[in-house]
Amino acid sequence: MAKVVREKIVGVRELRENLEKYIAGAKRGESFTVVRRSKPVFRLTPPDAWGDEGTWESIADFTKGGSREGVSGRELLRRLREFNGSDQ
Repeated sequence: MAKVVREKIVGVRELRENLEKYIAGAKRGESFTVVRRSKPVFRLTPPDAWGDEGTWESIADFTKGGSREGVSGRELLRRLREFNGSDQ
């Protein structure tokens, strides 16, 4: 017999007011369809459910050797050029 998966539906207000609860659910592998005025708006799913489309690529890591004040525009451009292999 096929396994029946019950769709979990949550309203926008409920999601906003209890965001941590739904983040924890997604971490456990749960998915949610978020609705506004009874119409689906988007789905909240765990990253492992994305397949190849959900692969994230790191472009630049500004957490190493940086300060709490952030990164200057000049440093941002330098690192992006470095990533792209451009010497300009």
